[in-house]
Amino acid sequence: MTQAISKKLSQALWRIYNRPQRPSPWAYGGNLPWDDPDFSVRMLREHLDESHGAASRRSGERAAQINWMWDKLGLQAGQTVFDVTCGPGLYAVELARRGCHVTGVDFSPAAMAYAQQLAADQQLDARCQFVQADARDVDYSGRAFDAAMFLYGQLTVFTRAETESLLAMIARSLRPGGALCVEILNQDKLDKRNSRWWYTDDTGLWGDTPYLHLGERFWYEEEQIALERFHILHLETGQLDEIQLCDQAYSIDEMTAVMRAAGFTAVSVYPAWEGIPLYDLDEWVVYVARR
Repeated sequence: MTQAISKKLSQALWRIYNRPQRPSPWAYGGNLPWDDPDFSVRMLREHLDESHGAASRRSGERAAQINWMWDKLGLQAGQTVFDVTCGPGLYAVELARRGCHVTGVDFSPAAMAYAQQLAADQQLDARCQFVQADARDVDYSGRAFDAAMFLYGQLTVFTRAETESLLAMIARSLRPGGALCVEILNQDKLDKRNSRWWYTDDTGLWGDTPYLHLGERFWYEEEQIALERFHILHLETGQLDEIQLCDQAYSIDEMTAVMRAAGFTAVSVYPAWEGIPLYDLDEWVVYVARR
């Protein structure tokens, strides 16, 4: 180890030692660096790993969800679907295979490239449009989609104001009678403990060289926010990354009210996906909101 790297490691450790003991929610945007090219490649690897469901659900669970949404959203071949934060297109391409025309938006470059290739490989690219963009920066008002979906808790990694704006944009993008499916964590099942953990690795989401991961979780009762703060110290270079991930909790009554205020006229609530076979079934509440 060179003297320069040793100095950087020492400085990084002192930065960790002197960190604010309780960070401010949304101080760093409150989200993962999805649009960082290297991070997006590593995250894509996690999305496609069928040994776990931490990034994307396993194929069997996705199939159960798609069958459920096909029924609840009243989907048919030839209809149009808006997939918000679509990731690598695993849902979008399957809906296209069933005859839908899907527009997927995500700002992960690796995920978007994979989605486009997946659609092309299955000769479904004519039915799929994938747009690399931050969902907060797009406006599809007037597109008259038949349905939209916002899955795996991604709606709640935004501030309340951003969530309200996103839902209003989606409502404007649907035809009258069109429906949105939203999956968010059940407020009553959230981990509200303050906790800390650490581990070392040389490959994974945070890098492909040796690193030390220090994690902390904070619960903010008044704001109903769970915040995870990660310090990743890269041991070969001394580089220190700090990442924060916020998750805004909503009660069923509150989310229903937010959806109605955004322009949806009817909201149906389905705790635990009505019992379809998911490994973490009880942690989720699903909303189907109609314009």
